[in-house]
Amino acid sequence: MIRKEPGRPDRKILNTNLTIAILVGQVGFLTLFIVLAAVLGGLWLDNRFQTRPIITIVLLVVSIPISVTVMLGVVRSAVARIKVEGRKGNRNQSEEEPGVGRNQNT
Repeated sequence: MIRKEPGRPDRKILNTNLTIAILVGQVGFLTLFIVLAAVLGGLWLDNRFQTRPIITIVLLVVSIPISVTVMLGVVRSAVARIKVEGRKGNRNQSEEEPGVGRNQNT
């Protein structure tokens, strides 16, 4: 039987929290990158074609749904990975502790 030491956080909770923190950082970086690319690309194109704010504004507005779509894709894949890892962990735990999570009357 696995016993948890008092005062020591559960490793599974720590891993989940770390994964969520990494995910938030990754989503934030990707959003920032997409918006900055849109702004810088728009400014460059506006300079090139002498259409000062128009292309920058259009690219900035277009970057918003692109950013949201990329964010949802990253979050969905990360959540799917977390669920798969959680199932693997539950399978290992049930092998070590056969009575956990099962009805004892059957």
